[in-house]
Amino acid sequence: MDRETFLATVRAQLNGDRAAKPLAVASANLDHVHHFGAGRQPLAGEGLEWLVLLDGVPLVRRAGALTAHRWPLLAGSDMLPDVLAVGDETGATVGFLGGTEQTHRSLRPVLDNRLPGLKVGGWWSPTRHELTDRDSAAALADEIALSGIDLLVVGLGKPRQEQWIERHGVASGARVFLAFGAAADFLAGTATRAPAWVRRSGVEFAYRLAREPRRLGRRYCLQGPVALWHLWTDSRLIVPVNPCT
Repeated sequence: MDRETFLATVRAQLNGDRAAKPLAVASANLDHVHHFGAGRQPLAGEGLEWLVLLDGVPLVRRAGALTAHRWPLLAGSDMLPDVLAVGDETGATVGFLGGTEQTHRSLRPVLDNRLPGLKVGGWWSPTRHELTDRDSAAALADEIALSGIDLLVVGLGKPRQEQWIERHGVASGARVFLAFGAAADFLAGTATRAPAWVRRSGVEFAYRLAREPRRLGRRYCLQGPVALWHLWTDSRLIVPVNPCT
């Protein structure tokens, strides 16, 4: 699936029948292989349709090796501004779940400047207790539903963001969910992405590790190599469709 096809899919979902299943979008990288592959719980969720983008050079290369097709790199951090523009175009009400209040304060003027007509219906920065406690999580979903959110950007980190969507997405009433991690932080300017040439070369992990060694050391130095080995030895972990020809 290329960029334009993805955006057309989101546009159709926002413009379509509200009785249709909500669309949940994951931006998959090696961290997803660690959390959801190699015999672990796959992305699911009753009443949802999942769409998985390839956000990571290892996944793109593995998909190409399995299918003999060329696959685009569609990182959630790159796609978020475009999806928000689609939300603006369709008149959707957008909400942001996850991230800090500082990120939300920084993001507001960015959105006002780029998309002054975008309707933002709510900002939520839940604590871990509010996400893991059953009653609190259900109350959060109800609050989002009352806000009339159509497009919900979920930045809770993996696997928490995907799990929240699985368990509470339908109840929240949104039509499209974006499990895009730190994409809102990058857009707000509270976090810095690697240069484009670093991302294309497949070594963005080294850039991020150098900037946040304490937080990301375990992910990239211990979990990452194991996930990469599973990715290249188990063809069941990635069977993409809709090649970009």
